[in-house]
Amino acid sequence: MYNIEDYNYHLRKELIAQFPSTSRDGSRLLFVDRQRSSFSDYHFFDLPGLLKPGDLLVVNNTKVIPARLFGRKDSGGKVEVLVLEHGGASDCESDTRWCLLRSSKKPHKGCRLIFENAVSAIVEEFGQEGLIKIKFLGPQPLNDLLEEKGRMPLPPYIKGDRQSFFAMDRERYQTIFSIHKGAVAAPTAGLHFTESSVERLRKAGVNIAEVTLHVGHGTFRPVRTKDIRNHRLGEETYFIEKNAAQTINRARREGGRIIAVGTTVVRTLETVAEKTGVIHPSHGKTGLLITPGFQFKIVDGIITNFHLPKSSLLFLVSAFGGMELIKRAYKSAVEKGYRFYSYGDAMLII
Repeated sequence: MYNIEDYNYHLRKELIAQFPSTSRDGSRLLFVDRQRSSFSDYHFFDLPGLLKPGDLLVVNNTKVIPARLFGRKDSGGKVEVLVLEHGGASDCESDTRWCLLRSSKKPHKGCRLIFENAVSAIVEEFGQEGLIKIKFLGPQPLNDLLEEKGRMPLPPYIKGDRQSFFAMDRERYQTIFSIHKGAVAAPTAGLHFTESSVERLRKAGVNIAEVTLHVGHGTFRPVRTKDIRNHRLGEETYFIEKNAAQTINRARREGGRIIAVGTTVVRTLETVAEKTGVIHPSHGKTGLLITPGFQFKIVDGIITNFHLPKSSLLFLVSAFGGMELIKRAYKSAVEKGYRFYSYGDAMLII
């Protein structure tokens, strides 16, 4: 259960979603019932009928920064830069940031980069795991450049030139709950919700609370350890406001189930929850890695997308749903042609 190979599975390339479903809540939904050790097929718009009055959905209201920039080296070679520091970092207003950089040849210290709007940059420092500190220069602040010209930081398995889908990605790789800027990846379980589906959930007696966890690139760091317990996640900043904490605690007192919308919410709640499951308003960083054997203190259900093989997200889902049940559910999803990963379909595990 702790061997990385236990979390491998075969996925046909055509099942990796390159585009979102026509409508957000038109995606498919695999309902996994832990008590019955069974699963069944629905669509996301069926969600209100799968929950109970008094249940509480907890969503992540982080907002994805269009943090990917395309430019060139002074020497002419093309570069792609993903700016990593946003939202809450002490220097997130500075124009010197840690980034990831992709180019045909690794740049040297002092290398000059050229971007749009007369913005240039200088490579200042090399860090661990491919990080590069870059100082951006020019007439336009970096935050403004990202807002105007930056592209959404889609994961690498979404292929091809996305320039013609610039507007679509900016809308659909963002949840309807997004408020607080700071993420470099979307909390993808939330992508399936619409204003209409939220209204139907409320009419069904299901309430919604919001927390914030700014998704960082470390969440998707490849696992390079044979024993998954030795893997380390990058720390991510979270916020739980007083109203959210009160709503969560009240739902628990009144017998409602806490349904986390996404693994980011699971990690946030389980980081701050007391042994009794009580949540207090808080602000901090979490690098919580959840693997099988973890004792969940507060989460009663999870809405989540389908995750990459050998990923920390799959460890978490397996810890909650049970390895064998999740393996069977994934196998069924592959056989039935579910769409996988960020723009793909969803699971409800209760």
